[in-house]
Amino acid sequence: MEVPRTQLAVKLLPSLTDVAFLMPIAFLFGRMDGLVTLLGDCDTGWHIRTGQWILAHRAVPFQDLFSYSKPGSPWYAWEWLSDVWFALLNGWGGLAAVALFAVLLLAVTFALVFRLARRHSSPWVAVAVTMLAATASSIHWLARPHLFTLLFTAVFCSVFDQVRGGRTRFAGIPWLALLPALTVLWTNLHGGFGVGIVLAAAFGAAELLEWAVAAGGDRTSASWAAARRYFACAGLCALASLINPYGWRLDQHVVAYLREPFQGEHIAEFLSVSFHHPIAIFFEAMLLVGAWAAFECARERRFAEALLFVVWAHAALLSARHIPLFAIIAAPMAARTLDRAIARLARARVAAGLRSAAAAFERISAETAAIDAVGRWHPASAAAVVTLALLLYAPHPPKRFRAEFDPDRYPAAAVAKLGGGAAARIFTFDQWGDYLIYRLYPGGRVFVDGRSDFYGAEFERRLMDALNVNPGWDKTLAGFGVDTVLMPPNAPLAGALKESGGWRVEYDDGVAIIFRMRERGAGPTVSAATGGGKSRDREVTKTQASDRSITEWKSKT
Repeated sequence: MEVPRTQLAVKLLPSLTDVAFLMPIAFLFGRMDGLVTLLGDCDTGWHIRTGQWILAHRAVPFQDLFSYSKPGSPWYAWEWLSDVWFALLNGWGGLAAVALFAVLLLAVTFALVFRLARRHSSPWVAVAVTMLAATASSIHWLARPHLFTLLFTAVFCSVFDQVRGGRTRFAGIPWLALLPALTVLWTNLHGGFGVGIVLAAAFGAAELLEWAVAAGGDRTSASWAAARRYFACAGLCALASLINPYGWRLDQHVVAYLREPFQGEHIAEFLSVSFHHPIAIFFEAMLLVGAWAAFECARERRFAEALLFVVWAHAALLSARHIPLFAIIAAPMAARTLDRAIARLARARVAAGLRSAAAAFERISAETAAIDAVGRWHPASAAAVVTLALLLYAPHPPKRFRAEFDPDRYPAAAVAKLGGGAAARIFTFDQWGDYLIYRLYPGGRVFVDGRSDFYGAEFERRLMDALNVNPGWDKTLAGFGVDTVLMPPNAPLAGALKESGGWRVEYDDGVAIIFRMRERGAGPTVSAATGGGKSRDREVTKTQASDRSITEWKSKT
């Protein structure tokens, strides 16, 4: 009787998988700003409204829904399935449900990363590497459809790891045959589906390289056969990506968008990370450990890991939005290398204290692995999710648990002052345009929003010129019939409009200023604030001396 009772007690205890699952939640709400961070980008708002339109019309849009600057222009809602899901969640439980789902996506993703790292290392090494990967990836934790790409990347990496380990089938079906089916779902959830194709092709290229350097025998034949399977998988995944409401045009659109140099030069998440960012130190650590692991793998002729490191480290150094993908892909190779290094240290001719510490670590890891091998029911994870839900839906939750777009960053009071906004042609920058869609649609339309792929480089340049009061800014506003401007107090355009005889301040609450076009014959410009804002002089038009992502008003700051 004691043995079943003991096993039952163990099943109720937290496992290391629970630790990995809870890790993003603890970091998000313990060390970051919780939902202030997760809802820090208001793209979530237009995704919800797009999903509501799709549900109402039982169709996907082929033309713009939101702007007065490009009305009726062709537009692909390339994340339409995510939009529908976000709209359903918002309908069931408001922004809190959307945020809770985003947290769960992150938790499940890094639980999978831990399980993958655990196959190649001791449990505590896997925990440490997963923590490092999660922390590095937090630079792009937002409640947006790209979280699905993080999840699918972890799933694809797990499948390829199973196949390389000789476990080629799941329920009698080849693992590689399942990936094209998953690609169909991935394609309709987020435009990052190309990551899966690149992963499959990289494994194929690695097998080809192994075939090229090997000297005859069965291993050479096996490598050639494996390369063909991986390339076939990549090709089938590419074909599967055509199964979407827009067909081949979606793939063409994604490729054209990623090739446009404007995105990498002006959109913050496409820029290289600033190594002064507090998260950068964790990214640097992943780079160092990953490079070490890639070198070790190349020496052992495990070319897949080395090739994947080169590809994704390069991508992460070019663009901050690729850092989470790099962290997920590099985690298992990093765990394997660190685990082997500890094992070598325990037997190396080094100081006795180092050998003893490494040996003790191995012993504790072995004991932990034996305990962790017992199956669990994961009540700790379930309790944490329930507790989080209760906090999100509490009558007066702490700020980190408030499911709202931060009123200190977004013009909540100013938009309430605008009312429905149906008659106004409001000019603001893209993130506040997203917020206007969330608050005013379908009653109002926007000049611009976060859909940079829709507006295009030339339009975005005109937007930046207007925001930075470059020559011709007034003609841009006049050309689009703008009669209302909504700006933060420190925006260069706000200072210019205060000195312009054609505009008057209607509202100023310190977060946002509403400017209205002055009627002909009206009196001089008045800079008085009606919403509690402070008076400001011409200094607000000066750009800030900071890093290049905020030295001028740009798209997707």
